Amino acid sequence: MTAPRYAIGSVIAGLLIAVLSAVPVMAQSQSRPELLSSLRAEREATEARDHARLAELLEDRDALEAALEEIRATHAQTETRHAELQAEAQALNERQAELEARQQEQGDELEAVLALLTRHSSELRDSLADSWVTVGGAELPPRLDDEKVLVLEHLETFSDRLVALTVDTGRVVRFQVPVASASGELVPREVVRLGDFAAFTENSLLRRGAGDQTLSAVERTPREVAPSLTAFHAGESRSLALDPTRGQVISALARRPNLTERFHQGGVVGYVVVGLGAMGLLVALMQYGYLLRVSLAMRRQLRDLATLRKDNPLGRVLLRFRALHDDPVPEALEARLDEAVLAELPKLERGQPLVKLLAAVAPLLGLLGTVTGMIVTFQAITVFGTGDPKMMAGGISQALVTTVLGLITAVPLLFAHTALAGRSRHLAGLVEGRASAALAEQLEQRLRGTDGVTGSARCDAALA
Repeated sequence: MTAPRYAIGSVIAGLLIAVLSAVPVMAQSQSRPELLSSLRAEREATEARDHARLAELLEDRDALEAALEEIRATHAQTETRHAELQAEAQALNERQAELEARQQEQGDELEAVLALLTRHSSELRDSLADSWVTVGGAELPPRLDDEKVLVLEHLETFSDRLVALTVDTGRVVRFQVPVASASGELVPREVVRLGDFAAFTENSLLRRGAGDQTLSAVERTPREVAPSLTAFHAGESRSLALDPTRGQVISALARRPNLTERFHQGGVVGYVVVGLGAMGLLVALMQYGYLLRVSLAMRRQLRDLATLRKDNPLGRVLLRFRALHDDPVPEALEARLDEAVLAELPKLERGQPLVKLLAAVAPLLGLLGTVTGMIVTFQAITVFGTGDPKMMAGGISQALVTTVLGLITAVPLLFAHTALAGRSRHLAGLVEGRASAALAEQLEQRLRGTDGVTGSARCDAALA
């Protein structure tokens, strides 16, 4: 054991000498004093540590033997790894030589076939990367960019997968797969894939994520397509709506807003227009209900003019006339009667000015919203430019929504105003006509009474 101990000591001493000899050279290359002091302190610490380790090994024979065994095990492992690497390198060299030999045997024709197969395989993968046929179906052919030698397996794999993809384009496949809902939650769903056209669940169409196999439900399935999807998925129908444009028409239908979304596109001006229109229609309905009730009361009054009631304008006017029929001045009686008729007109024409005003204001407010929306659209064009026509079209369409809302609000209000005006004119004309008839009858009775008195006086004078 003495020889190994001295051998280790000599090795350690040689390392120390090398370190000590290297330090002055480094110290000479550095001109800074602090660097020299740092190197000197580090050298002293290293010397102290090495001396302590050397003294420990020299004094402890067991520790020295353990260190030797560890060194021998490490050396054996290194030799084994070296042999393995040499064997692997030899195998790679042999494989390279074999491939070079086969490449030389194949010649230029097979190299051209390999290049053609590589190109078509890459093009096929690129073209079918976003295709539905790869979802729950056959796999795409592998890329051959790294292959240097054509083998029979390449041709067989390419042809088999190409045939499988062709078959899958005409198949209806059902499979379970996680589907992302509109809220982003992944839920296992039963999916039906219709060839290379579309994939759908029981109530919604699906779309693929970018560059992966993740499926997600579209934000809104068109209402024209949803019933056929449900029936086909349940096996109740064999007919299904297909989009020959590979989803463009269905995507356009899905982006088409419904009535609620159109209403919200009008913004604040649209809310104001619709609110005013609703208020006008409410006033018109209440007044029209009042006029209908008055019409029914007047019909009952016309059937029984002997018993006058105060629940209708005609009864109130005739009661007022009967209270004034003893007035000796016909002009005053007529004026009182006109006053009674005019007192009933405000109730019959109540609400009509407001409805007419709202019918006139609604289109103007819609035009105001359109002009405001166009200003916002042109400001966006000023900031972002005209590179995206869809942005301009969307802003213009939203601006025109307020005009549509104004017209839609004005048309019912005009009809309501016409109905109210016609009904009120009819009732007012009926009251005026009956009042004029009563006045005429009263005046005729007075004239007949006056003529009778004059005639009797003449007869008495003649007899005398």
